[in-house]
Amino acid sequence: MPSSVVSSGLAALPLVGDSLSFPQVFDHIAKLLPHATGLLVTLAPRGGLQIVQPQRVSEPLLRAYHREFSQEDRVAWQALVTGRAVGSSRVFEKGDDETSAFLGRFLRQHGLRYYAAAPVSSPTFEGYTGVIWLGRTQEQGDFSNEELSTLETLAKELSALIDAVRAKRVPAEFDVSLPWLHRLSARAFVFDARLKQVLPAANPEGLDGVLHDHMIRQARTTFDELKAKKEVTDRAALPDSDGDLWTFKVASYEQLPALGEGPFVFLNLQPQASDWAALSNNDFQADSEIARLLPSVRFMSKEFRSSPTLTDIAKQVHLSPFHFHRRFTELMGLTPKHFLLECQIDEAKRELVTKQKPLPQLATDCGFAHQSHFTSRFKQSTGLTPTRWRRLAQRRSSTEQ
Repeated sequence: MPSSVVSSGLAALPLVGDSLSFPQVFDHIAKLLPHATGLLVTLAPRGGLQIVQPQRVSEPLLRAYHREFSQEDRVAWQALVTGRAVGSSRVFEKGDDETSAFLGRFLRQHGLRYYAAAPVSSPTFEGYTGVIWLGRTQEQGDFSNEELSTLETLAKELSALIDAVRAKRVPAEFDVSLPWLHRLSARAFVFDARLKQVLPAANPEGLDGVLHDHMIRQARTTFDELKAKKEVTDRAALPDSDGDLWTFKVASYEQLPALGEGPFVFLNLQPQASDWAALSNNDFQADSEIARLLPSVRFMSKEFRSSPTLTDIAKQVHLSPFHFHRRFTELMGLTPKHFLLECQIDEAKRELVTKQKPLPQLATDCGFAHQSHFTSRFKQSTGLTPTRWRRLAQRRSSTEQ
């Protein structure tokens, strides 16, 4: 299938408000590559793989994948590692039908025999890669090399389309190109027990060498905690060569069969306020729980200056404070309190760089009780005092010019 045909068809799909119509995306893909089940899967900031599209995914398939089988999905993981389209018959060997839990207990139970996946650069959050995942029945047959090539082209076109839609949603007050923002083209880093970096295959441009060294040390510490059966640290603030702290979500798997033997550690650079602000309910149509919580994210993004209470926030999604806090933390990978603080720190950084406000006024405008409270929290979050951080940001900005 010529790439120009694929590009013109996919790029012409209409938007629903500020979102893509994923049912139409998969309908379009089905015309080029017939399939029985089509999914959009992404690496999640909290760790692991998550199905996010489309809305009509069956609940049994969704629950089974998230509970167990995402860790055994060799095709999806191979597509992420290699950056290429991969088919199940190229990954699984003869006889695996009888021994593989994924093929036997997942694919078969959902009427599928073959499947393929191709990488999509950032299905939901920028820097968190994912895949288009297509499943076929026995009657539909395996994916040919030509079809895998078409799937790879479609995935690239979809990546560009999603990026363009996401850019339109970022509020005007967020300039996501500022050099002092913690942005990398890849934000999910996976290490095996030998401290080999499995993902990404190559470090993204702009990754600070000192920061990367600290990431490897953190991975080693996490493996030591697993070995000693200690509680694993779930968040790490790691310094770059300027002492500026970058926040990572730490997740560990004692087994991740799709990638190999033994434990694996994820270090996921956490999304920033602008990333959260660009989210839409339509980004998580296959996950109704996350979609339900997104109004609370938007509420906190707008109201953080007034320090809303947990009760105020929970009311936005019609949940009790206790239930809301538990589900938000589990599904988003950080607590509501952490999210509010990150909104405050992000706003303070922008104020420090763009306006010459006295620190007491800046502290109050960003929702802190007083200057000393602001200074303490800012240094805890960034590793630097507001004054030192402002000098660093100005130096980085002048270097970029």
